[in-house]
Amino acid sequence: MSKNKMWFDRQDDETLEQCLERIQSLGYTVVGRREKPLFEQVDGKYIPIKQQTQFQGIKNS
Repeated sequence: MSKNKMWFDRQDDETLEQCLERIQSLGYTVVGRREKPLFEQVDGKYIPIKQQTQFQGIKNS
Protein backbone atom coordinates (compact mmCIF):
# COMPACT_ATOMS: atom_id res chain seq x y z
CA MET A 1 0.00 0.00 0.00
CA SER A 2 1.29 3.42 -0.86
CA LYS A 3 2.38 5.85 1.83
CA ASN A 4 -0.48 8.12 0.78
CA LYS A 5 -3.11 5.53 1.86
CA MET A 6 -3.44 4.16 5.35
CA TRP A 7 -5.93 2.15 7.44
CA PHE A 8 -6.90 3.56 10.84
CA ASP A 9 -8.45 1.47 13.63
CA ARG A 10 -11.15 2.95 15.83
CA GLN A 11 -9.95 2.66 19.41
CA ASP A 12 -12.18 1.02 22.03
CA ASP A 13 -12.49 4.24 24.03
CA GLU A 14 -13.42 6.60 21.16
CA THR A 15 -16.59 7.27 19.22
CA LEU A 16 -16.78 7.19 15.43
CA GLU A 17 -16.85 11.00 15.42
CA GLN A 18 -13.69 11.20 17.55
CA CYS A 19 -11.95 8.72 15.27
CA LEU A 20 -12.85 10.73 12.15
CA GLU A 21 -11.61 13.93 13.82
CA ARG A 22 -8.32 12.21 14.73
CA ILE A 23 -7.82 11.06 11.14
CA GLN A 24 -8.50 14.58 9.82
CA SER A 25 -6.09 16.11 12.34
CA LEU A 26 -3.35 13.81 10.97
CA GLY A 27 -3.93 15.24 7.47
CA TYR A 28 -5.96 12.41 5.93
CA THR A 29 -9.33 12.31 4.19
CA VAL A 30 -11.49 9.23 4.77
CA VAL A 31 -12.29 7.33 1.56
CA GLY A 32 -13.30 3.91 2.84
CA ARG A 33 -14.65 1.99 5.80
CA ARG A 34 -14.69 -1.67 6.75
CA GLU A 35 -15.88 -3.62 9.74
CA LYS A 36 -14.44 -6.94 10.85
CA PRO A 37 -15.88 -9.22 13.52
CA LEU A 38 -13.48 -10.41 16.22
CA PHE A 39 -14.04 -13.89 17.62
CA GLU A 40 -12.97 -15.77 20.72
CA GLN A 41 -12.74 -19.56 20.88
CA VAL A 42 -14.70 -21.07 23.77
CA ASP A 43 -15.04 -24.84 24.10
CA GLY A 44 -14.08 -25.33 20.45
CA LYS A 45 -16.69 -22.86 19.20
CA TYR A 46 -16.01 -19.37 17.91
CA ILE A 47 -18.07 -16.69 19.60
CA PRO A 48 -18.17 -13.09 18.31
CA ILE A 49 -16.90 -10.67 20.96
CA LYS A 50 -16.91 -7.31 19.15
CA GLN A 51 -16.89 -5.53 15.81
CA GLN A 52 -13.68 -3.73 14.73
CA THR A 53 -14.18 -0.61 12.60
CA GLN A 54 -11.42 0.63 10.30
CA PHE A 55 -11.24 3.68 8.06
CA GLN A 56 -9.03 4.11 5.03
CA GLY A 57 -7.54 7.56 4.61
CA ILE A 58 -5.70 9.29 1.78
CA LYS A 59 -3.04 11.87 2.67
CA ASN A 60 -4.09 15.42 1.80
CA SER A 61 -1.74 17.11 -0.64
